[in-house]
Amino acid sequence: MKSLINSVRLMGHVGATPSVKSFDNGNKVAKLILATNERQKNAKGETIAITHWHNLVFWGKQAELIEKYIGKGERIAIEGTLANRSYETKTGEKKQITEVRVDSFEFVSRKTQNANAAKASDMADDLPF
Repeated sequence: MKSLINSVRLMGHVGATPSVKSFDNGNKVAKLILATNERQKNAKGETIAITHWHNLVFWGKQAELIEKYIGKGERIAIEGTLANRSYETKTGEKKQITEVRVDSFEFVSRKTQNANAAKASDMADDLPF
């Protein structure tokens, strides 16, 4: 079993079109938000749905796959680690954000099964045999 220290596993729906940034060295980073849902009973005993939003970050080849195959509404499963970082806005305001740095992911949507086939054929061209 993979270490449970700082381990995150989520399955949910992509909340918006992923943003992808390319760097001068050819590397890419993709960022998206993932919605996960759970059901709880409130004080009245009624079942209510609660949506949690998670910031995900993908690097390199994974970012390329996200850019090519993932859009708003797609369902994916991810595994990664939590990371906190601080940054300063253009107006000088200091902000802190918690993100999940994705180590691996899988397409779950029925809609993306065709994309999985395309991904496999794209990757087959890169195989050395």
